[in-house]
Amino acid sequence: MSTLKENGIEIGIYTLADIGPDPITGKTISMKQRIDEIIKAAKLTEEAGLDIFGIGEHHRLDYAVSSPAVVLAAIANATNQIRLTSATSVISTLDPVRLFEDFATLDLISNGRAEILAGRGAFIESFPLFGYDTNDYNELFSEHMDLLLKLNENEIVSWNGKFRSALKNAEISPRPVQRKLPIWIGVGGTPESAARAGRLGVGMAIAILGGDPMRFKPLVDIYRKAGLEAGHSPDTLTVGVTGHTYLAETTEEARDEFYPYYANYWNYVNRQRGMGTRMSRSDFEQVASPETALFVGSPELVVEKILRQHELYGHTRFLAQIDIGGLPFEKVQKNIELLATEVVPRLTKAMSQGK
Repeated sequence: MSTLKENGIEIGIYTLADIGPDPITGKTISMKQRIDEIIKAAKLTEEAGLDIFGIGEHHRLDYAVSSPAVVLAAIANATNQIRLTSATSVISTLDPVRLFEDFATLDLISNGRAEILAGRGAFIESFPLFGYDTNDYNELFSEHMDLLLKLNENEIVSWNGKFRSALKNAEISPRPVQRKLPIWIGVGGTPESAARAGRLGVGMAIAILGGDPMRFKPLVDIYRKAGLEAGHSPDTLTVGVTGHTYLAETTEEARDEFYPYYANYWNYVNRQRGMGTRMSRSDFEQVASPETALFVGSPELVVEKILRQHELYGHTRFLAQIDIGGLPFEKVQKNIELLATEVVPRLTKAMSQGK
């Protein structure tokens, strides 16, 4: 695994398994090919010496993964060391018992490598799919998180809530290899979400998709303050950063190669949300500039961005999303290679020198 872990930061890859047309060729790969490539990417991520691989959950025909635990179990069988996490599990509409049992099973299969990153998700299609009302959005999240944490702590659970049947001395099986599954909450940008993660004493993963990194620092401060006030140890209040990433030998090359895919990604994501906006090259240049949080550029520039954010947040984990917008697999593979062979050594050297 990467030496960065010893110096206080883990580096990994995550995917949301979006399926979009390649803007260069116009071709769209099948769900089968997308799943196969995700498993291959995870194996390459481990072989490269990175620390974590994550998979998100969606319930749409333009995404290939609705059950991260199932795909991660396949990856567990093909790997030996890399940690395996959801990114994210949509806790508002998942049954917490089923979610815990699935990831406890994954933990057994992987010999103690499973984690859960719980979040709200970018879309709401899972609400009608599983019989929930979007008006209960916040209450569902709070109640399901409360139950998930209790399941993680106890083999036998009694619990009563509003949205699912009560539990009375329920046996929660299987139990994971780890004493407890590591649980994180994904935070998009609201102070309330950061404070909740702190109060619960779970890890906080911030989705940073652009803009000035400084604007996310208040979330970290709110999270740590809430966690300490709730009596949690500072050691348990861990911060992760997730974000879109694209690497090439030079920053100019990275921008030239990535722009068509990045613009394509936002084009179809915005269309899914009912917006028809299309990103121009000048807009892209602005969001990818050295001052922003978007991890696009040469290894040197991406290292500078990670280090700047580490100074601001003191985060212990960075997950790169490198496969968006119909990006062909050979480019995904190249990015895994560059992250492992160019970014990690530079980060290791800088952090060991206390920069």
